[in-house]
Order: sequence, then structure tokens, then C-alpha cells
Amino acid sequence: MKKDENRRYVKVGVMLLAVLSLAILLTFALFRLDGIIKMVRTALRIMQPFVYGAVIAYILAPLCGKIEEGLIRLLGEKRRRLCAGLSIFLSVLLFILLIVLLIAIVIPRVFNSIVTIVNSLPGQLRELSRKIDELVAMDEDLQKAWTGITSEIIRRVQNFRNTGLMPIAQRLLSGTATYVSVIFRFLSNLILAIVMTVYLLATRKRIAAQAHLVVRSIFSTKWADRIEGEIHFADQMFNGFFMGKLLDSAIIGILCFLGCVAMRFSSAPLIAVVVGITNIIPFFGPFIGAIPCLLILFLENPLHSLMFLIFILILQQLDGNFIGPRILGNTTGLSGLWVTFAILLFGGLWGITGMIVGVPLFAVIYDVARKLCHKGLRFRGREDLIRNYMAKFHPPLRQPAKAPKE
Repeated sequence: MKKDENRRYVKVGVMLLAVLSLAILLTFALFRLDGIIKMVRTALRIMQPFVYGAVIAYILAPLCGKIEEGLIRLLGEKRRRLCAGLSIFLSVLLFILLIVLLIAIVIPRVFNSIVTIVNSLPGQLRELSRKIDELVAMDEDLQKAWTGITSEIIRRVQNFRNTGLMPIAQRLLSGTATYVSVIFRFLSNLILAIVMTVYLLATRKRIAAQAHLVVRSIFSTKWADRIEGEIHFADQMFNGFFMGKLLDSAIIGILCFLGCVAMRFSSAPLIAVVVGITNIIPFFGPFIGAIPCLLILFLENPLHSLMFLIFILILQQLDGNFIGPRILGNTTGLSGLWVTFAILLFGGLWGITGMIVGVPLFAVIYDVARKLCHKGLRFRGREDLIRNYMAKFHPPLRQPAKAPKE
């Protein structure tokens, strides 16, 4: 009896000590917040190759697994190590070839589109100014206002040309070494990221087994099962969402390119790339990608911008109602309200990256909160509330009636 009482006192003391230590750490973190943020940013910058390699390895892991299974069926179980090495080599090789192919095909076309736009921009601006002059000529007050605006623009452009170009040129020349170092750092990070990808793919099963041992050593069987189940759910959520979204965006980019070519837009490759890349962002992506494309086409031909607006609305309706659901389904299980909330929240915290990862990340948080809520209701004996909620808002799909047996 006395031993149990002493043990209880020890547990209470340990809990108080843990709470006090956590409070001290939080207080220290609040007073040293700037230094901690700076240290985290420095660590992230140093760890960039590892982060990039981890992302690439996570994307390639399903493909690597499929290739390994196919090679084992082809070469036999005895050559499993050879199959594992070949699957890693082929996965990384396919990834590199895909990147090189995209660069070789897309980048020159996009560059030519940009050069064409830049070369034709002065003439397009003069034509736009002439049309505006014709419109404002009908009203004397508008004509005076427009004359004042154009004269001010011309004055500022001339001042900039006389006094602003030289400092910019000097900064560009003085920053050449910086640009070279940035390019060199990017290439070195890319090479290191590929090396890290190979290592992570080769040791992915061992890392998973080590993580399993760590979780089982810290938590009880019940909590370890729950944690591992949630990790598996998060893996399925992120993997299914990203793979489906990449495929969906590639299809939309190709359809956009074909549509722009059919409408004879001179900057079709550039527009298709912008629309395809921004389509990765859920909900807001189509609008983000359409705005610069509309501006480019408006300078080219105002009628083209109107045609593109109608085309992109039809394309996004096609994607939202047919292509996207067929590829993604309802992978996240979130309503439109929570999807918008997740994009705004994580987009505000982490920018474009947050807008992309926010939806699957919030889906995992939502799933944890839902399970905790249901557990609390069951603990209080209110399972009837769960049944009523599910019946009202998530009714089971009706099964088709079976034909009577003859």
C-alpha cells in the first residue's frame, strides 16, 4: 500500500517537473524568438539538399516499389538485392530524363514566347495608346487628363533612362559573382539532392522499420497502433493527393496548349506552362494562372484575351467536374469551406508551398480531431449523436436492388 502511494507521488512529481520544464522552455523561446527563427532558417538552408532529396524520394518511392516488384517476378526471389538496386537506378533515371525532356521541350518554347512578347510590347503599347487617344478625343476633359498622364509617364521614363539605367547596370555587373555563386549553389544542391534521393530510396525500408521500433519503444501498444495508423493515413493522403494533382495538372496543361494552338495564340507554350503549374494549387490555382495569361493576351490582342477567358472557364469546369474527380476522387474528405480555410491559412504561413501542402495537411489534422471527438462521445455514452450526425450529413450510398432469382 505504501509502495503504491510512493509510486503515485513519484508520478505526480515527474509530471510537475515536466510541466515546469516545458514552461521554462516556452518562456525562453518567447524571449529569444528572433534568434530561434534565424537559427531555424540557417538550419533549413544548410539542409536544403536533404529536404529536396527527401521530397524527390517520397515522390519516387511508389514507382520504385512497383518496378522492384516487377523485376522480382521477372528475375526471381533470389535476386532481390539486384532488383532493389535496379529499381532505384531506373526510378532516378526516369526522373532525370523527365526533367531533361521538360527542359529541352518546354523551356525553349517558353523563352521564345517571352522574347516575342518583349519584342512586340512597344508596338502593342503604342497601338493601345492610339486606341485610348481615339476614345478620349470625344471628351475634352478626358483628353486633358489623358495628356497629363501620358506626359508624366514619358517624363518618368526619360528620367529613369537618364539616371536609373546606369546604377542598374553597375549593380548587375557587380552582382555577376553573386549570380554565379547562386547558380553554382543550386547545381551543387541539385546533385546532392539526387545523391540523397538514392540513399533514401535504398534505405527506405530500414528507416521505416527503425521508426516502427522507436514508436513501439516509447508508446504503449494501443497508442503505437493509433500513431502508426495515422501515419499511414497521412502517407496515403499526401501521396494520393500529390500524384493525382500532378497528373491532373499535366492533363490540363496539355489541353490548354492544344486549345491555345487551335486559337492561334502566339504565346501558347508559355500560357500552357503557367496554367499547368498553377493548377497544382487547389481552388485558387486556376485564377492565379489565368490573370497573367489574360494580361499577356490583352497586350497581344484584346479579342484573344476574351477568347482565352471563355476557354479557361470551360476548361476549369471540365477539370472540376470530370477530370479532377476521376483522377483524385474525394481524396481529402474535406468540404469546400475547409479546403478554402486550409489554403488561406497555410498559404499565409508558407506561401505557395503552403497552398499546395495545406489541403492534405489539414485533412490529416481534421481526421485526428474527428477521431478524438468520436472517442470523447463514446466515452460519455453519446454514440447516438454520432449515428444521428452520420445519418444526416453522411448517409450511406444506396445499394442497387438485387434482381429476384428466377
